[in-house]
Amino acid sequence: MPRPLVATSAADPLVVLRGLEAALAGGPALLPVAVAGPTLPTPAPADVPQRVALVVETSGSTGTGKRVALSSDALLAGAAAADTALGGPGAWVLALPTHYIAGLNVLTRSITAGTTPVVVPPGHFDAAAFADAVDRLVVGPAAPRRYTSLVPVQLARVLDDPRAAAALARFDAVLVGGQATPVALTERARAADVRVVTTYGASETSGGCVYDGVPFGTVRADVVDGELQLTGPMLAEGYLGDDERTATVFTERAGHRWYRTGDAATVVDGRVRVSGRLDDVVISGGEKVPLGAVERVVRELPGQDGAVVTRRASGEWGEVPVVVTERSVPLEVVRARVGDALGRAARPAAVLVVDRMPMLPSGKPDRRAVRTLAGADTDSGT
Repeated sequence: MPRPLVATSAADPLVVLRGLEAALAGGPALLPVAVAGPTLPTPAPADVPQRVALVVETSGSTGTGKRVALSSDALLAGAAAADTALGGPGAWVLALPTHYIAGLNVLTRSITAGTTPVVVPPGHFDAAAFADAVDRLVVGPAAPRRYTSLVPVQLARVLDDPRAAAALARFDAVLVGGQATPVALTERARAADVRVVTTYGASETSGGCVYDGVPFGTVRADVVDGELQLTGPMLAEGYLGDDERTATVFTERAGHRWYRTGDAATVVDGRVRVSGRLDDVVISGGEKVPLGAVERVVRELPGQDGAVVTRRASGEWGEVPVVVTERSVPLEVVRARVGDALGRAARPAAVLVVDRMPMLPSGKPDRRAVRTLAGADTDSGT
């Protein structure tokens, strides 16, 4: 029997919380909708399969749109494993949009802990507002720990504000994910006594399921032909209305169902290291250059933890890396650092300084918009 799917605006996170509570209890499935309107051009179905409790729409920062269907079992398994990995249930400060899986995870974990998250006002993230939210957070015997979840740009803004940074140091764990977290930013946070836990995951895995490089609970990671694959009880049912994509991305192997992440990675001694998207590679002067690797090197430069590396066409070299940043940095410094780390072909052709980095509501860089900006500039040689 199908299950009704109810679309709910994410404008009020507590309304989404109530809808998710009902869905996890067997009520109508929930589809949180971005404040700006539908993420995808095609309308969502009125009904979904009975196992589906939550549908997450995502257009991604680079890929095509999709509707990820998640069961109650997957969501609750992810929440239980996360609580175990973090040391037990707690009270949460919600600083992320609730039409994205990271924000929805905060709601799920609050529901299982029997707590209500303190909400940072939606919209442009403000460190002072975050500190105010921390002041309102109350813990109790059943959920004595303090948690929050941020993306790297939010963490950087909090650390820039002394009051907010002091508030962040009061948490038992600060989950940081959504994109690669620069090592320099992590070290800066830990120097401020902030207990950072870097996370990796996707809507297809009910959010983060790899903490500080280690899969939690019964999650397993494997690399097949250079691609990271994950298996565990938190995997999504698939993609609504797209059986072909579901069959391609979710595969059966060795008696388990695996999610093909599309990310290049290595797994050494059980620790996962992601190096970027498999398809995010440019051919520059006949050599393959992974843009994710270039971006990680650039982000280790002082003040560049929010820089984005994208591609630009070049008549001479085919394609070249380009750095887009809010903070000026000499091109020769960037080229020297990247060249030393990755070789001559990886050296960026230009540095483009913007007033504000294009961002998605999730807090991730809008990489399609960044690429458009970079393509409008004039490139230099490699």
